[in-house]
Amino acid sequence: MAVFLVILLIAVVFGFVGALVKGLVWLLVIGAVLFVAALVLGGVRLGRGRSSRR
Repeated sequence: MAVFLVILLIAVVFGFVGALVKGLVWLLVIGAVLFVAALVLGGVRLGRGRSSRR
């Protein structure tokens, strides 16, 4: 769970910096990719936890 939160925090920081600084739009893209990766990672972990409890 800590890895998910760290990736999510990094994605938010990159997104804000990329949106605020005109020349660093690539950071916005990296932030978006990290955000999606964090959501996928969190979904996989939740899905794996539910199936093992049955």
